Amino acid sequence: MKSFLLSITSLLVSVLAIAQGNLHHQSSQYEWPTDPQVKEKLETWRDQKFGMIIHWGVYAVPGMIESWALCSEDWITRDSTSDYGEFKKWYWGLSKQFNPVQFNPEQWASAAAAAGMKYLVFTTKHHDGFAMFDTKQSDYSIAKGPFASNPKADVAKYVFEAFRNKGMMIGAYFSKPDWHSENYWWPMYATPDRNNNYDIRKFPWRWDAFKKYTHNQIDELMSNYGKVDILWLDGGWVRPLETVNDEVRNWGAAIPAWSQDIDMATVARNARAKQPGLLVVDRTVHGPYENYQTPEQRIPATKLDHPWESCITLGGAWGYVPNEKYKSTRQVVHTLVEIVAKGGSLLLGVGPTAEGLLQEEAIDRLKEIGDWVTKNGKAIYGTRTMDHYAEGDLFFTKAKDGSASYAIQLIKGEEIPATISWTTNLPGKAGIREVQTGKKLKYKVLGNQVTVELPASLRKELGATPALALVF
Repeated sequence: MKSFLLSITSLLVSVLAIAQGNLHHQSSQYEWPTDPQVKEKLETWRDQKFGMIIHWGVYAVPGMIESWALCSEDWITRDSTSDYGEFKKWYWGLSKQFNPVQFNPEQWASAAAAAGMKYLVFTTKHHDGFAMFDTKQSDYSIAKGPFASNPKADVAKYVFEAFRNKGMMIGAYFSKPDWHSENYWWPMYATPDRNNNYDIRKFPWRWDAFKKYTHNQIDELMSNYGKVDILWLDGGWVRPLETVNDEVRNWGAAIPAWSQDIDMATVARNARAKQPGLLVVDRTVHGPYENYQTPEQRIPATKLDHPWESCITLGGAWGYVPNEKYKSTRQVVHTLVEIVAKGGSLLLGVGPTAEGLLQEEAIDRLKEIGDWVTKNGKAIYGTRTMDHYAEGDLFFTKAKDGSASYAIQLIKGEEIPATISWTTNLPGKAGIREVQTGKKLKYKVLGNQVTVELPASLRKELGATPALALVF
């Protein structure tokens, strides 16, 4: 047993180290929704700009990568002496140890609000199939294990309530593949990669059972958990065969000769019957059920004029891992500014511990981020892109009604420069003010270049800020 645990430890480290190479990027095409209620909610979502994604499940018990260690693909390395069957048995068995008696969704929601976040995406089920809600379709859930007797055993309900009480939009992350389901990974066959492991053409009845199971779980989420704004569907390889694209081919898994079609038209129709205007985000499967795109751990090279969101971790992992190294406040603020100027939103990832708490360092970092975001929110929330959206380390946004334009200078060092210059986006008669203090600033225009003076008194007042926002 000791050697088995040592090989697991080695696996956790190696998988976590390279997992970031296995990322969703973004679709090459976008199709605007036509449903008026969906269009209205999409515009509301585009105003939010900053959200939190929470990965939490049995993988928090050992503090390892979410789900992926179960999968056998070239990018996942294991100790050559490890036994895959024993590992799967150990992983599934983590559900018997997962008892988050300190579960505190109010702590999470308060940390998100302090950061200036406006919406939530919570993992109701990851690829390992462990449901973080009280599903009636499976016994493999948080509400059926040692946490079952806790008053908050139906975890998703209390997470959604806590964030809803902070005025945030609510998103339910849901994995289309389910590796614990015998109708996705049939025990009769081996599990070589992320795909279902049997020929659907030969066993259509089994795939139909999986589709029914999937539809029923999504129906539970749409029926029993109050208002839901976003259905965020992961596992983009579960798709009709005709929609397989280059990104799917680059995921390191073989492409089956059969279609893993779960009938998204029915999923969306039934979900929206319960949640009118619901945004459906079928990641990387372009078309009517990908209402916004979701590049992962990256920012697009240029601005995009359709809705999108970069999902990026606060640390190095999506879920909880011990000794996490978090990104600096400056790095996160700079990332947010660049994303917003390019027309997107930042979905920042955190992972609670197995006990149900966010780590204090993560809470402190979120508060530091919020210190800047809340003071400079006019330049972030409810904005849209400008044609001339960036110039070096200077980024531009505008109010969506056109009433104001903003220039946000990223501060790379500790000191604010004495002047800031840019071209093309010229100020109007109202002049230029610093957003945080409202102070009017002197500037001059020569040709198409603006140069703004930042007096020493203002620079001292703002201190070591990660970015400086001006309105004109």
